[in-house]
Amino acid sequence: MTTIRRFCCNDLLRFTSVNLDHLTETFNMSFYMTYLARWPDYFHVAEGTGNRIMGYIMGKVEGQGESWHGHVTAVTVSPEYRRQQLAKKLMNLLEDISDKIDKAYFVDLFVRASNTPAIKMYKKLGYVIYRRVLRYYSGEEDGLDMRKALSRDVEKKSMIPLKRPVTPDELEYD
Repeated sequence: MTTIRRFCCNDLLRFTSVNLDHLTETFNMSFYMTYLARWPDYFHVAEGTGNRIMGYIMGKVEGQGESWHGHVTAVTVSPEYRRQQLAKKLMNLLEDISDKIDKAYFVDLFVRASNTPAIKMYKKLGYVIYRRVLRYYSGEEDGLDMRKALSRDVEKKSMIPLKRPVTPDELEYD
């Protein structure tokens, strides 16, 4: 049985195995602590039998005006628990919080341009490629900024793709 619950401080000592995937972006401990303190509603863990961490999602809400949005900073599921819809459930949870609680216009995320399985999954969840960010990952690999409109964006303006790629210094938010 899987339980999805809020991430807590003790989980920081238990989720390392989930981060071992080469496509998972990892951060230092203070980064995770900042998210946990500032955006606790956007940080959840999927836990299985024996309190084993199966995956997690970490995000935030940011922007102003029609750019007010939920952001997926990281979502990852341990390889042995993939293909069980866990990432979908975690994404739906973040989208619901962004939509119903924070009244955001859209949810966005960045994904490596080479991560075809993730891009395919995000497209199935209703995300579109909004723009390419040149050399986003470690100054080497391009990233794709993908977006999904929420109920507040009735005309779905947030999903209209940009016609040209951008550089990381042109991004509006950290």
